[in-house]
Amino acid sequence: MPAVKLDAIRKSFGKVAVLHGISLDVEQGEFVSLLGASGCGKTTLLRIVAGLESTTSGSVHIDGQDVTGLPPEDRDIAMMFQSYALLPHLSVSENVRFPLRMRRIGSREEQDERVKKVLETVQLGHLAERRPRQLSGGQQQRVALARAIVSNPKVLLLDEPLSNLDARLREDMQVELIEIHKRLGLTTIFVTHDQEEALSLSDRIVLLNNGRIEQEGAPAAIYDRPATEFASNFLGSANILPATIEGLGGTPVAVLADGQRLPLATDEPVRGDVRLALRQEDIHLAVRGDGPEALVRTRVYLGARSRYVVSLAGQPVRVLAPNDTVFEPGQRVSLAIAPERIRVLAR
Repeated sequence: MPAVKLDAIRKSFGKVAVLHGISLDVEQGEFVSLLGASGCGKTTLLRIVAGLESTTSGSVHIDGQDVTGLPPEDRDIAMMFQSYALLPHLSVSENVRFPLRMRRIGSREEQDERVKKVLETVQLGHLAERRPRQLSGGQQQRVALARAIVSNPKVLLLDEPLSNLDARLREDMQVELIEIHKRLGLTTIFVTHDQEEALSLSDRIVLLNNGRIEQEGAPAAIYDRPATEFASNFLGSANILPATIEGLGGTPVAVLADGQRLPLATDEPVRGDVRLALRQEDIHLAVRGDGPEALVRTRVYLGARSRYVVSLAGQPVRVLAPNDTVFEPGQRVSLAIAPERIRVLAR
């Protein structure tokens, strides 16, 4: 029995359809990320699971129970918001205790023990008596997380909880979320527009596009084998190049718009016009080589490596390269990419 089952969820606001028949199962203890651009429907879907939005049609089941018409307090879920929503007049411990008080879970002594354990879990036991205004952004985020998990909910819902943190704190909290999920095993649905967060945290990614599921799968699978041009672009910002497939009787070859050729390693029966997805990190630059030639347009220094924009067959192509060799704008270079790393997208 899945922990959460969504069956043909549709949602419209007036005449504007936001979700178009979303069906999804989330297994017990699974960490699933809803990934997509702003306006794709991911937060609306999360709010429907929480009971904060009604469905236009379709049903929501949690732990086998139809909760479609139930209010949030009767769903045994916890939700952590982007804004944290801490109560400024309460201490850290009282903020964490709040859902236990509201739902009358346990005696005062039992609540004290739960609060103490969960604050230790998020490494904030020493700050139990402080007020939210006395905490850093990362500490406030941990308090909000502790409050969400203190009641041991059936489902934990996280709505872009890391977006207000700076880069270093965001990296630290990603590690913290992974470790807490491993320890507690809570079924978790996480909403984000950040592909790195989704790839690093998830057991499974559900990529949404205009209110529909574009693709879903394990992070490595969905990154290495994007099914559509949208998935290729959104996960990893792949380069998309038009090409024509030739040589179906032997080794297939992709012929680019300027006649240059890229060998492929695909057994798919694709012919004619296609689009190729090339990951930036899979392309290698050299002064001389057997691959197609390109012209360096721009170099952007990123510290450990550089991003180059080169012109290939009349198209801008981005390449992530180490800094052991530096290529200058206006220089002609040779490109090499392993055939098995080229993804063919049928038009």
